[in-house]
Amino acid sequence: MLKENNRLNKSIDKPVFAISGGLLILFVILAMIDLNMIESWINSSFAFSAKYFGSYWEVLLLANFLIGLFLAFTKYGKVRLGKMDKPENGYYRWVAMILCTLLASGGVFWAASEPLSHFLTSPPLFPDNSSTLAGVEPALAQSFLHWGFLAWAILGTLATIVLMYLHYHKGYPMKPRAFLYPVFGDKIFKKGSIIGSAADIVSIVAVAAGTMGPIGFLGLQLGYGLHWLFDIPNTLVTNIIIVSGLIVIAAISVATGVDRGIQFLSRMNVGLTVFLAVCILVLGPTMFILNKFISAEAFHIQNMLTMALYQGDQAWLGWWTVFFWGWFLGYGPMMAIFIARISRGRTIRDLIIAVSIVAPLVTNFWFTVVGGTGLKIELDKPGSISEPFLEGGMPAAVMSIMDQLPLGMFLAIGFLLVTLVFVSTTVDSISYTVAVSLTGDDKPQKWIRVFWVVIFGLMSIMLLAIGENSISAIQNSIVVTAVPVSIIMLPTLWGAVKMARILAVEQNIITPEKKVK
Repeated sequence: MLKENNRLNKSIDKPVFAISGGLLILFVILAMIDLNMIESWINSSFAFSAKYFGSYWEVLLLANFLIGLFLAFTKYGKVRLGKMDKPENGYYRWVAMILCTLLASGGVFWAASEPLSHFLTSPPLFPDNSSTLAGVEPALAQSFLHWGFLAWAILGTLATIVLMYLHYHKGYPMKPRAFLYPVFGDKIFKKGSIIGSAADIVSIVAVAAGTMGPIGFLGLQLGYGLHWLFDIPNTLVTNIIIVSGLIVIAAISVATGVDRGIQFLSRMNVGLTVFLAVCILVLGPTMFILNKFISAEAFHIQNMLTMALYQGDQAWLGWWTVFFWGWFLGYGPMMAIFIARISRGRTIRDLIIAVSIVAPLVTNFWFTVVGGTGLKIELDKPGSISEPFLEGGMPAAVMSIMDQLPLGMFLAIGFLLVTLVFVSTTVDSISYTVAVSLTGDDKPQKWIRVFWVVIFGLMSIMLLAIGENSISAIQNSIVVTAVPVSIIMLPTLWGAVKMARILAVEQNIITPEKKVK
């Protein structure tokens, strides 16, 4: 079975390639013809998704996290994945590549702006302590929820276990349709499977929307930053040059492969991020950052269940929590593929701890370093951060925070560089996973990987040329595509447990009589 399945892994799934690529091209064409129509359709679909699927997403993410913890801290945590006796990647290299997935999306601009947003207007679950010292912990804790344990867990824990078992242990193609294996069995991999093809198409379209949006935003945000620092005109030409540079970096990275280009960029960027964090800790409000990280994390853990299942202000939920859950669900299948590829030889315990605990804590600390510094400055000098933020958005928040610190110009340049490399690592890893999804092979041909980098870049440039609203439209569309993706990922809740038990028997961790038939 293993050899037979591997022979099927090399060819491109042409129907999935044509339909997913066609849908993306159609979106851009329609946006060029009538952007208002596209925005209206996405906004109404967004509202429908948030209203009818928001509660389901909340339960799905929480269940995914808790089941992962159960597997990690029971005997199943000893199960080794990927048919390797030792890890393929060293721990630092491995964690660095993991960190450059979700953190790349929120590493700079959301880290500055989201805590500030919740500080200026307290989340509805908590008492109104807007713009006061008492509002710092709730503001940071709400940001921790959105970028912390639950968000990370959905990107690469249970889904990764399912993929690694089916691909490395059973020889099936590494495709998003694998998540449906617990329901449909072998049939989901049969050639011509409509449900299987639909699962792959939806997953590719979802992650493409979630990738082209950040690429476009990067052009806008770096353009703003360059104008702020060097008075370079913030024009379409500037933004296109920035995106083009990003695509060149990502193309070189993905062409050299996961084990070289992607891991090199990831390690470099994590190193730069650590350096920036240390600089801000030294130059900024050191004790405020350290104290508030501890108190806000405690506040977060204490209120995590309530925040995760909050069902009060539906408009606020749609704008914040449900939006983020939809965004991360849209990324989920492809990030699971990427993490599966780099995690061979790791145990289930290694995987869950790294993805569901270590990465979230690092992210939360980074949000405290950047966002907490902004909150302290705003407390001391009301309006110094909030006014630029309300006028110029997320890029203005970062630049105004750096402007208030010693050596602020150099720190701001560092942030722009980190952002460029962060998004490059996202683009190269997503392009790699799309190529994997189309071939089912964890080492797809170089030209397929580079092709998707170029496609993402060209389509992002076209969206920029149409206007900023087109970038927001495609960014919001990932929440719409998250509806079917969230259904595809549901079977991993029990599928991962069943597969962990099977592997535990094979690896003599539990006795055969406990094997699930």
